[in-house]
Amino acid sequence: MAIDVYLTFNGNCRDAVEFYAKVFEAEQPQIMTFGENPPNPDYPLPEEAKNLVMHTRLDIEGSNVMFSDTFPGSPFTVGNNVSLAYHSFDEGKLQKVYDRLKEGGTVEMELQETFWAKLYGKITDKFGVIWQFNLNNEETAY
Repeated sequence: MAIDVYLTFNGNCRDAVEFYAKVFEAEQPQIMTFGENPPNPDYPLPEEAKNLVMHTRLDIEGSNVMFSDTFPGSPFTVGNNVSLAYHSFDEGKLQKVYDRLKEGGTVEMELQETFWAKLYGKITDKFGVIWQFNLNNEETAY
């Protein structure tokens, strides 16, 4: 699988992705909001998060570009709103790449099961590059 670019916005993701879709004459994106996800009683969803974009993507001339809003209360600084998303169907390879990139870096989320992936994790490597990891299967691959 490829490495994809992931752009994060501070509440204006929907406007941005719709703008980019027009600019690049891409298909209108399917947008998933935080409020559309299964509720978790351990982490109640703040009202201001419900309509924010959790995930969407555009195919821009063959490149997969993914987008989301930052979760309310999470730090947002222009410059750290770009990350690379590593996708794999191979759990061993995903774990190896994750372990190597986290050396000297900061783990933001250990690899763990989520409702969208068998494994997902996020780190900032020792050079300040933000990485997201997804273990895909046929249903979650896009």
